[in-house]
Amino acid sequence: MNQENTRILVVEDEPKVASFVKRGLEENGFSCEIAFDGLMGKRMFDAADYDLLILDINLPYKNGIELCKEIRSCNQKIPVIMLTALGTTEDKLSGFDSGADDYLVKPFEFRELLARIRSLLKRILIAETGGNILKLLDLEVNLNTYEVTRGEKKIDLTQKEFALLVYLLQNKGRVLSRTDIAEKVWDINFDTGTNIIDVYVNFLRKKIDRDFSLKLIHTQTGIGYILKA
Repeated sequence: MNQENTRILVVEDEPKVASFVKRGLEENGFSCEIAFDGLMGKRMFDAADYDLLILDINLPYKNGIELCKEIRSCNQKIPVIMLTALGTTEDKLSGFDSGADDYLVKPFEFRELLARIRSLLKRILIAETGGNILKLLDLEVNLNTYEVTRGEKKIDLTQKEFALLVYLLQNKGRVLSRTDIAEKVWDINFDTGTNIIDVYVNFLRKKIDRDFSLKLIHTQTGIGYILKA
């Protein structure tokens, strides 16, 4: 994916922020279009092919969470970055649960946004050009099609369950702490007051391990989790 051919849709209702982001993206060689509310954003998304979306959460008519869920119902692949003033852990988890790939809190430095855009586009490029199958025994994840199978069984995962499984597979045989998982999968500092990591690991276990005698996801007491045979 060439950067100059990359089309980005920014859905942002603050004209100054939208203009700032558009100018910065275009100065860095991207093609950028702006929608000023959620309904306009959905119409523009349906009418054209974009390579990445940047969504504010507090939008008129249809908020960014709703918009992201609607987009994810028909497109699992396009990278989505939430750009918002809502910065609590709960806000971030809500954004990620709606299907966002990344979450950047206002105010932000443009170079930070640019780094995250390039990271997501690089991830897509790697999936498209090779290294697109992750395996452990009879568990297989296709990064191109987002298909997950174990043996002959097709397994349906949410966006965040999928991201968690990919991270575990990319680090198979290595114990991952809750802090590791929180930072790499949720992009949040681990809050010892939340059990969100344990909850999602349990969701994943039910889908990946429950119907199989050989378990792959293991708890390392007092440390975290490990994916291994």
